[in-house]
Amino acid sequence: MAIIINRTNPYTAPMSFQVKEEMFMNILTPYTITGYIVDVFNQQIYKGRIYVNVFGQIERMEKTDVCEERYIMPGFIDSHVHIESSMLMPSEFARSAVSHGVVATVSDPHEIANVLGVEGVEYFIENGKQSGFKFFFGAPSCVPAAPFETSGARLGVEEVDFLLRRNDIWYLSEMMNFPGVINEDAEVTGKIAAAQRLNKPVDGHAPCLSGVSLEKYVAAGISTDHECMDICEAEEKISLGMKILIREGSAAKNFDALYSLINQYPSHVMLCTDDSHPDDLKNGYIDRLVDKALSKGINLFNLLKTVTVNPVNHYGIPVGLLRTGDFADFTVTDSVDPGFKILQTYISGKLVYDRVGESVNLHRPKIEIKNNFHAVPVKIEDISVKSAGREIKVIKVIDKELFTESITVKPAVSDNGETVSSTDMDILKIVVLNRYIPAAKPAVGFISGFGLKQGALAGTVAHDSHNLIAVGADDGSIIKCINAIIETSGGIAVCCDGVTDILPLPVAGIVSDKGIDTVAADYDRLNKKVREIGSLLTSPFMTLSFMALIVIPRLKICDRGLFDVSKFSYTGLFAD
Repeated sequence: MAIIINRTNPYTAPMSFQVKEEMFMNILTPYTITGYIVDVFNQQIYKGRIYVNVFGQIERMEKTDVCEERYIMPGFIDSHVHIESSMLMPSEFARSAVSHGVVATVSDPHEIANVLGVEGVEYFIENGKQSGFKFFFGAPSCVPAAPFETSGARLGVEEVDFLLRRNDIWYLSEMMNFPGVINEDAEVTGKIAAAQRLNKPVDGHAPCLSGVSLEKYVAAGISTDHECMDICEAEEKISLGMKILIREGSAAKNFDALYSLINQYPSHVMLCTDDSHPDDLKNGYIDRLVDKALSKGINLFNLLKTVTVNPVNHYGIPVGLLRTGDFADFTVTDSVDPGFKILQTYISGKLVYDRVGESVNLHRPKIEIKNNFHAVPVKIEDISVKSAGREIKVIKVIDKELFTESITVKPAVSDNGETVSSTDMDILKIVVLNRYIPAAKPAVGFISGFGLKQGALAGTVAHDSHNLIAVGADDGSIIKCINAIIETSGGIAVCCDGVTDILPLPVAGIVSDKGIDTVAADYDRLNKKVREIGSLLTSPFMTLSFMALIVIPRLKICDRGLFDVSKFSYTGLFAD
């Protein structure tokens, strides 16, 4: 059986774009469900009955005089997420997502692509298909994120065009190389042109971009942005026709600054998480953002539009919106007030989550381990820094933000003339080691804001190239963390009182092959140990992972050294 989807009018079913048959192979026994139906289009709630046919579609809906005391609404959609940040395979991510009323994600496989290339994207697509969840993957546009760091793969115009031609690739993922767009770089424009030829949307990533530069960026055909810091930035982008994705993830939390946009511009806003670590995902997902918005008085229908109608409309994805002919993709809740609970979730008519017994009815495919890891153990002398007798440039962390500041300080110097960490000053050493080339020389810098009093933490979740990154109060602890991760070919680790604890991530060095309960428990344990050694950051591992992201201002560090994002160039450790 083939299901037909219409990309030009995603609200209509049946539609004209062919979807893979395996997504809808399970023939259902027809059934009905009653409750208070939440009609987003007509902005009404009424007692009703939904008839679901054998193909998982809504055959008809009718009003009733009586119904079950529950609310039926379109299933939630995360409009931009990197599945890899959950440290789970897509099939395991899905098992948690459905418990939060989420039926689909617009997923950027940028992280797996940076490690494994096209093979990694295909690997994630196949695993996701087998789960029964609706993943809508994009073609990563910036692998590597910038030409100034070493990644495990490179996706040029040819590779991106190859991916975009697949029926199961739905858009061009976030174009982070905004200088390349503005300066009309041939490779960047070639990738955007490939998406436009195939009538597929282009996602943006333009932190702090404004004025003429922003106008040029939008004119290139880029349609979304999830990096806004404040209302003024968002409104300028909306005025140029962009859709704003309000982000609330594990490290970057912009919801409080931007949530008023939902009532002001309900057709121009979507909600996303971007990056959610396993402990956050287990405790709440898009349902948490919906609940938070309701508690702030946001109109229910405007809010639901941002997590259902708008992403379906913008990306042209085959997700039902609770209308006759749509796929039966919906969530059932106990209320529509703050504090609501997800009771059930349905995807293409199939009950995939039932709160009673916390049952999840999604397939768990066998996981094949793939990786790209070649780093070899390092020694203390490999990360030592000889003092130059001058001040040093230091990365200053801002909690809950991907942005950093750049400060200049007089460093601590040891008796043997080395520039070292100082816990009293909260100036700690940070190291990035290329994990794709054996015996690569580590890049060393200094950072403020982690607050460690002893020990170190490290990981191979390091956006976007996922080299090995570590920060610590002393060189010995840093080396222990780094070498523990090298021994397992990827993971995150904490060194506390000379003892190293690690969560292995055998899939590409960024994803576990275990389920969310195991991964979340291990991740929570390591987070607690980081707090024991002094860090007060909301999400220390997530924050550490973004210190190597050299497309987010202002001072960062990659495997080749310190990087000044405002100048888009390397910079020396010592001040002039």
